[in-house]
Amino acid sequence: MEPLIRKTYVFFRNARDWVLAQFFFGFIAVLKLFPADSAIWFVSEAAKGLGMWYPRTKLARENLKLAFPEKSDEEIEQILHDMWRNLGRVAAEYVYLDEIFDFDEEDQSKGRVEIAGAENFESLKALDGPAVCFTGHTGNWEILPIGAAAYGLNITALFRPPNNQYMAKRVLSARTTSMGHLVPSKAGASWALANVMDEGGKVGVLVDQFFARGVEVEFLGRQTMANPLLAKLARQYDCPVYPARCVRLPGGRFRLEIEKPLKIPRNANGSVDVTQLTQDVNDCVARWVREKPEQWLWLHKRWRPNVMKKLAEQKAEKQAQKNARKKS
Repeated sequence: MEPLIRKTYVFFRNARDWVLAQFFFGFIAVLKLFPADSAIWFVSEAAKGLGMWYPRTKLARENLKLAFPEKSDEEIEQILHDMWRNLGRVAAEYVYLDEIFDFDEEDQSKGRVEIAGAENFESLKALDGPAVCFTGHTGNWEILPIGAAAYGLNITALFRPPNNQYMAKRVLSARTTSMGHLVPSKAGASWALANVMDEGGKVGVLVDQFFARGVEVEFLGRQTMANPLLAKLARQYDCPVYPARCVRLPGGRFRLEIEKPLKIPRNANGSVDVTQLTQDVNDCVARWVREKPEQWLWLHKRWRPNVMKKLAEQKAEKQAQKNARKKS
């Protein structure tokens, strides 16, 4: 009976995902009938209104209060409204990604995109060997790999595909055409990135989500767990690590910022200090979030007190066992 129940569950789940995917594809088709600016504005305003009713908005509100205890309730609510407006624009801009990447190298004020830290971009592009770039869910993070691909910087980006398998196939197909190479974040992803770096390639990763099997760091004043993959790659290949972000500007414009490579912390034996580098990366993202809190994705469970408590108890237990062995 159990296999039958499992098959029934899978059937209805797939049917649900197919229906949702068709609705999503239909929405995109309708959106494309309208001018980009009008469609993006409409979706952003709709998202601002509807998003406040989404259950996860409660989590976002709690996250904001944890990160900014000094802010008033009115300020928190304004950030939430602006966050949803930004997410609505991100969703709608996905339809027009190639169109909105409008960069005039002669006069950056004329196009939709301007670049800060062009000298860092050029140094990364000219680097003969592997490198790691990182960003967070700020502004429209989808613009960054398009900018890199458009100007001849071949970056293989690690991304999390949608849970809906039908959407995932379409999204991966569309992204691959405009964003260069992509690696879905699943089992074997770290090996895929390592293979790219073995050949002197550059990789890009999003680093601002909770990772239970990671290392403990401080993020926006609170303890959490972060993925050490970036730091481990930097240690394995002894390569530079570049921060990059997209900042949303007024008038439907963007600023792509490529910062100087981080100073790599090292242990006494000269190898990369994975824990400290992971902390430095999170400090960088925290700085971005503090500057533009309304442009960050607050819907993730970035801090998980129960998980952190359990991990602390396990750590204490291991230390107690270690001390007991020493005494015996």
